[in-house]
Amino acid sequence: MTVPEPTSYHDNLCDRLFIALFTRKMAAVVGKGSSKTGYEGFVDVSQKIMQGRNSLEQQQLVKKVLNSLIPAPILTIIRTLTSPTQWVCEANAWFATLLFEWLVGPCETKTVEIKNENQTVRQQKSAVQIKKCRYLEQSGCVGMCINMCKLPTQDFFTQQFGIPLTMTPNFEDFSCEMVFGQYPQPLEQEAAFEQSCLKDHCAIASVKPEPCPRVRD
Repeated sequence: MTVPEPTSYHDNLCDRLFIALFTRKMAAVVGKGSSKTGYEGFVDVSQKIMQGRNSLEQQQLVKKVLNSLIPAPILTIIRTLTSPTQWVCEANAWFATLLFEWLVGPCETKTVEIKNENQTVRQQKSAVQIKKCRYLEQSGCVGMCINMCKLPTQDFFTQQFGIPLTMTPNFEDFSCEMVFGQYPQPLEQEAAFEQSCLKDHCAIASVKPEPCPRVRD
């Protein structure tokens, strides 16, 4: 596999505030901070969450962080009053490109096909194409991508907001597709479940292409 060229980021004030907020929330949950600053500190705290915890425990901690960002009554109202219509899904995709760029890097909306409950297919601009995920690139860890981003984020939108979300990371070029309006499959049915560690980035990568142990523990 060709190692992607490192990307340089120039965080503005708003980006730095979001990074600091999420880092503080995560540090409060795990009970450990970081001596590093900025995005490096954010990734460092993420790595501390992984230490001594299995995949499910990691996911539960991240869900706790996400739930702490929005009061439960507001989540209940949103879940009760909204449904995953085409407009709602497209609006969420558009907002995601504005709100998540500090976390995942440059991204844009695109049109995808969504299968409705009655099995008919419609086209809607409710997908977000992340060109090269900043979180995956900086961490270089399949387990962190799946346990601390993909699965808890899918669950947060699908269960807490009532808006289905499927995230499909590409471990070759570090891109990722987020599709609002598409229900996620069980991880065991996805290619990510068989993904091996990134040998050019991960210290525990095996010589043989075995599935990442941090996803299956």
